[in-house]
Amino acid sequence: HMKKLSALLAFVLITTLTTSAQIKTPVKWSYAAKKLNNNEAMVLIKATIEKGWHVYSQNIKPGGPIPTSFTFAKSTDYATVGKTSEPKGISHFEKVFDMDVIYFENAVVFQQKIKLNKPAANVKGTIEFMVCNDKECLPPDEVSFNIPVK
Repeated sequence: HMKKLSALLAFVLITTLTTSAQIKTPVKWSYAAKKLNNNEAMVLIKATIEKGWHVYSQNIKPGGPIPTSFTFAKSTDYATVGKTSEPKGISHFEKVFDMDVIYFENAVVFQQKIKLNKPAANVKGTIEFMVCNDKECLPPDEVSFNIPVK
């Protein structure tokens, strides 16, 4: 039984390695939530970015790269409070876009405050983002999230 399992694991590992070699995924997203009180919580959305790559701020002027954006699914369980906040990014003149842009390297945590209409909720939505390095940009990507708040 164990042999079967380890063979399967080895297969899965090899498959994962070969598929990820063709598709660049320089950004890994992770999520957390912390309750502030009984009816408020903070949802944390973290991007961990490979060295050399960067993702953009939510605040990019028109004509620039695709900004990082968060769309939260409508729900009776919770409501978003205000905008999604982000730390101060790196302002950099990018020749490609002929403008100053704000981006993040290594890691960045975006925070969204939510009002809870019941003790526990699943905060769902999508993130649209674009990742570039100094040589290339990958096409804008979209990932969906489901963050349990208990």
